[in-house]
Amino acid sequence: NESLMKKVMISFILFFILVVSSCYVAASKPVHVIITAGQSNTDGRTSNKDLPDYIKALAKDTVEYSEGAYPYCRIAQNDPDGKFIPFWPRAARSERNNLWAYDAVTYYWLEQLLKDKFYVIKWAVGGTSIAPNYDSAKGRYWSANPEWLSQTESTSKGGRSLLLSFIQEIDICIDQTLSKLEEGYQIDAFLWHQGESDQRKGKDYYDNLKAVVTYVRTHLSQKTGKDYSKLPFIFGTVARSNKSYSSEVEAGMRRLAEEDSNAYLIDMSDAELLNDRLHFNKKSAEHLGREMYKRLAEIMF
Repeated sequence: NESLMKKVMISFILFFILVVSSCYVAASKPVHVIITAGQSNTDGRTSNKDLPDYIKALAKDTVEYSEGAYPYCRIAQNDPDGKFIPFWPRAARSERNNLWAYDAVTYYWLEQLLKDKFYVIKWAVGGTSIAPNYDSAKGRYWSANPEWLSQTESTSKGGRSLLLSFIQEIDICIDQTLSKLEEGYQIDAFLWHQGESDQRKGKDYYDNLKAVVTYVRTHLSQKTGKDYSKLPFIFGTVARSNKSYSSEVEAGMRRLAEEDSNAYLIDMSDAELLNDRLHFNKKSAEHLGREMYKRLAEIMF
């Protein structure tokens, strides 16, 4: 009868609205973005031949494991032009690129969780300190000291500042890609491993690292118009067997984690290293990557 037909039509319309609304909510969920920075253990010094088997399964080259692609992760790595490409573990070293770091494991497990596209913006250079140290062989620093920054440029423009290179990469990635995503984007966390090269400036490490984190958070807030003052900062300690280990650097890291409720420190005190006594072996790199993923999963969900 007519009354029944009306009820059926109303039910159908309500169901249609519900489906459309659900699709809209799903489609409008911001895309996840991770930013990553640091020195050699973040760039990667472990051979791709020692990648975990679950990552090797994604490789196109099954001899050196130097080529492959993650299904969902897109990365801009040490790229002043901010071009995103499918992620594959690849150090930013011109002489050898089939090396991996802990973050390869982090992104792999994040893919398993999200099953959807996400972006990574990364800048990592080995042998680099936060504190400007003018006898450094690299001559490139992460310092956020305003006076020092005002007297230099980004390393990508021939200057000495790694922090400015990282920030400029973030900005161009936002301008060219992230700001144009229909669903929007959300920067979820800042991953970091660094500290070996600050061995001689250990007493200053707390202040120097805090300044870097504050600088990045403040810049992101100004750039995006969103409040990133509490952006989660996930980082790891230096192995105590590392030949460049400094108890003062570790103390600075622990103090920052104690004072900043949005800083998450992963204890790598007993980490195993390669024969160079500087860089994580496969066991330690995988462990740090998994631990960073766990913190990320807790934060994001």
